[in-house]
Amino acid sequence: MTNLRRLDLNLLVTLDALLSEHNVTRAAQRLNFSQPSISVHLAKLRDVFADPLLLPGPRGMRPTARADELREPLRQALAALERAVSPAAAFDPARADRTWRVAASDYSESTVLLPALIGLRAAAPGTRLAVVEASPARIAKQAEQGDIDLAFHTSHDAPSGLRRRTLFAERYVLVGRAGHPRLKRRPTLAQFCKLDHVIVSPDGGGFHGVTDDALAPLGLRRRVVLSVPHFLFVRSVLATTDLVAMLPARLVRDTPALRVVEPPVEVPGYEMAMLWHERVHRDPAHQWLREHIAGSV
Repeated sequence: MTNLRRLDLNLLVTLDALLSEHNVTRAAQRLNFSQPSISVHLAKLRDVFADPLLLPGPRGMRPTARADELREPLRQALAALERAVSPAAAFDPARADRTWRVAASDYSESTVLLPALIGLRAAAPGTRLAVVEASPARIAKQAEQGDIDLAFHTSHDAPSGLRRRTLFAERYVLVGRAGHPRLKRRPTLAQFCKLDHVIVSPDGGGFHGVTDDALAPLGLRRRVVLSVPHFLFVRSVLATTDLVAMLPARLVRDTPALRVVEPPVEVPGYEMAMLWHERVHRDPAHQWLREHIAGSV
């Protein structure tokens, strides 16, 4: 450690050139240094290593035994350092064999990951994707610790301190089974409130949501008879009962078993965002994954 503290990188680069060229002039030309500068470096190197390192000979300079010992370890060390400080290599998805971990709810699994999956498998067949349950309270820590690469969450209440990219804007629609007798046309507000509603409550057991917030200023209340924690279960419930639900439009598009109509009350939508930590922001593989997902939704 004492010798390391006394060295700077230029001295090691000079030594490598001298051990290759065995000539101060040629080493200076190779490094684009002046000959006196190379001589000064050599004097410092001799002091650090307590060895002459290079001695005058009939055909240039001859390395000492200590210099011969240094030659290969020094070359390997400089090569490793060059790799460490070189720009990150371009990411080749066709040859990649890495595993990505993303945090997603069942909603974002269906609306974000599913559209991206076919293209992901085609472009990067050697990669793996692990989807873990999204817990808003843990996303920031998981990303910081490297437990997840990406997370998907609504923009307005996404954890602070993470990079984000808005993927799309979402709106709510009224949904029931195909052939539902009360959804043949858009219901009035009074009819809407008399329908039996199912609500998604991610925290569990809640019977109040953004639709109820929109109804309250109008002095109205709807009938919420079922509360569930996941969106995908709601689709099955709607297809097999006369219950209705206010659901994100992307979740129910192209679903023949369900009838979608515009609600009689304006309910604010939201933006869906992709989140990641600063530590992976410039990583070529992560950049590729983010661009692929953003281009798929």
